Parts: sequence; C-alpha cells; structure tokens
Amino acid sequence: ATTCGATVTTPTGGGGGMTPVLLVAHGAAYPAAAATIRALARGVAAARPGIDVRVAFLDHAGPRPAEVLAAFDRYGHRSAVMVPLLLTSAYHDRVDLPAVLASARRAGLRLEVATAAVLGPGVGGVPAALLDGLTRRLAETGVGYDAVLLAAAGTRDAMARSTVAEAAVALGAALGVSCIPGYASAAEPTGAEAVAALRAAGARRVAVAAYFLACGRLYDTVIGSALTAGAVAAATPLGACRELVRLVLQRVAVVDPGGHLDATGPEPISIIQGLAA
Repeated sequence: ATTCGATVTTPTGGGGGMTPVLLVAHGAAYPAAAATIRALARGVAAARPGIDVRVAFLDHAGPRPAEVLAAFDRYGHRSAVMVPLLLTSAYHDRVDLPAVLASARRAGLRLEVATAAVLGPGVGGVPAALLDGLTRRLAETGVGYDAVLLAAAGTRDAMARSTVAEAAVALGAALGVSCIPGYASAAEPTGAEAVAALRAAGARRVAVAAYFLACGRLYDTVIGSALTAGAVAAATPLGACRELVRLVLQRVAVVDPGGHLDATGPEPISIIQGLAA
C-alpha cells in the first residue's frame, strides 16, 4: 500500500490562546494527495494538543489559504503561522504565497501572519528530520541497494534545483551510497537517465527515494521512468510520517517561539497507521 490511500478530515477545534497553524500545500488533481496532507495536519495537531491546525491548497483542492486566514481572523485570533508544505523555495514560495497574503490584506485581513521556511534545505542545510523521513521510506521498501536516485518534481529555478542536489548529497552521505537527483519535468536528468548514470558508474541495484510529500502525476512520472530503466524499488512519498510532523513543528517554532509549539517535546507519533508504515 502507498501513503496515498487514507481518507481523513482536517481538525476544526478552536485554538484558544495558542497560535493557529495553516499548512499550505500546492494541491493535486489526485483526491488522495489532499487526504495525505490532511493526515499530516492531524499528525501535527495530535503531537501538540490544543492547537488549531488547518490545511489549504494553492490549486486543485480547497480551501484556499485566504479563506482559512479570514476564518482565523473571524475567530478572534491575532496571529497565525503559515507553513509552506514545499520541499523547495521556488515560484510557489517566493511569488504565490506573498501574492496570497497581499490579496488577503487588500480584502481586509487584520491577522498578523508569520510565514515559516519551506521543508527543504535552507540556511541551516538539509533538515535532519527530512533525511530521517526519506531514510524511513526507503527502508520500508525492504530491498537492498547500492545507489539511490532522489526522485523530485523538477523546476526551472536553478536555486531550487541546487537544494534538491544538496538533499541528494546529504541523503547519500547518510546512507553511505551514491545518490543523485532525477526529475519528472522541467529539468534533467529524468528518472531513467539518473538510473542509467548510476549504473554506468558501477551501481547494480538502484533504489528510488521520493522527494515528494504526496502522490500525484509528477510522482508517477518520475517513479515510472526510473522503474522502467531498471530501478529495483521505489519509496512512497513522505506523507504523514512522524519525521515530517517533527519538521513542521520545528519550522513553526522558529517563526513563533512564543506560540507554545515546542518542537523539542515528545516524539510525535503518527495517528494514521496506514500512513506511518
């Protein structure tokens, strides 16, 4: 089973005196992808009871970020934290989200909104929780390998691609094998080309790590390309794994240190068994 199979609902409880959190995902045409993001929200809410954690999408599924922020405003919250559920800081992070906030302000939003960093590499390097999550998903394939392809969506943004390459290097170092990125679109190499490059360098068993939060068309494209070229196994997306819950909490704590979200607290345990294992 993949991480894309569970159906869950977004938590709807009030936030009390705690800063509410809005998780903003790109969105996908696959209904199961939205369900996976909502499962992640449930994991974050379960890890820190009493905090209002909501989900919004930039495309495809609803609600939109401005709708949720306006709801926080109506509920009487004075501030909120918005976490981009993105693995690279490219167009959606640098253009779409600021535009959403600007539009909401023009529409009368009074809420103070702090935007956290994306979940991928940043100033502090590659987050340990991200590497732990990728490693967990690879281990769940149950196969041995001597090289890894880090399968990603792809972007024309060179800076964003450099962070994917950075994550691949760090993952390879953590696993003790060669690891290079491969993309679904907008960049090279493709999944098949990356597998061929690793095999040309001497690898015999190439496994695929998924640099995705949820399933979708781009995940299917790059994974299918890699498997067709001879990859021995492909990991499922990160989904609602406990490591990603921990990473979200860490991102929130950086921008809202007084908001009662302690990312150093007890290890969050996934409440969706089908997504954690």
